[in-house]
Amino acid sequence: MPLWLLSLIYLFFLSFVMSIWVSLGDLPALIAVCALSGLLLILAVKSALVIEVDEVELRVGNAHIELKYLDTTISLSTDDMKRIRTRDANPSAFLAIRFWNAHGVKVELNDIRDSTPYWLITSKKSQELAQLLNSLKA
Repeated sequence: MPLWLLSLIYLFFLSFVMSIWVSLGDLPALIAVCALSGLLLILAVKSALVIEVDEVELRVGNAHIELKYLDTTISLSTDDMKRIRTRDANPSAFLAIRFWNAHGVKVELNDIRDSTPYWLITSKKSQELAQLLNSLKA
């Protein structure tokens, strides 16, 4: 999660803590600021999108697929990513996206048993991910 978003959430938390401090006093406000700071750390860790690739499968978050079912992987520009997230989106596609990341890859699938046409994955290193998946597919 980007720092600007974490800061914004923390400011919302602090406004809540201020209302607790005004109405209930110092100790409840201290407890609230500690609890909400811990909650923010948990939120930052849990919102991370973990992408792992080995010689057998691609894992994105909790989802995984064997590399033999991957077809072409395309690194998407910012404009392509905006378009495929909205107007050109396929409702049956698997989406592993974070709204704060404008770069990503489209991984097309070739599994006849699966109706999912592609995976859309946001990544800061989209070109490297696309090159890696295309090289492992060959």
